[in-house]
Amino acid sequence: MREIVDINHVGLRVRDLATAREFYEKLGFIFLVGPVGPEPVAIVEHPCGVNINFILNASPDSSATNLLMDESTKHTGFTHIALEITDVDAVKKQLDGHGIVITEQVEFEGAMFFFVRDPDGNVIEFHKPKSRYS
Repeated sequence: MREIVDINHVGLRVRDLATAREFYEKLGFIFLVGPVGPEPVAIVEHPCGVNINFILNASPDSSATNLLMDESTKHTGFTHIALEITDVDAVKKQLDGHGIVITEQVEFEGAMFFFVRDPDGNVIEFHKPKSRYS
């Protein structure tokens, strides 16, 4: 479909708005609105245009285990969001300053990417493509 021009937002189910909001604000996201709507939903947006809708209906007693990433059975579904970055060292320094632990790091054919987990166990990849932003 040529009419598709961009990703509008990512929906992310979370247990607690305050906890999710605090974490994503450390990554530079700005709280826009919420809770709103029947689910309900809260919306944050990064200045680069990435928009995340927090779906606020997770069971409060649910664990931070990620069914798609932490179980031996490989279920279908979205496993992570990848945020493109320009400076690996600067992002790592900021994450460290916020006490956010990098869980995995890979360099592959000139690209560098590393992963963190949010408080609900959702995986976020920081990705610097090969030969860009050098």
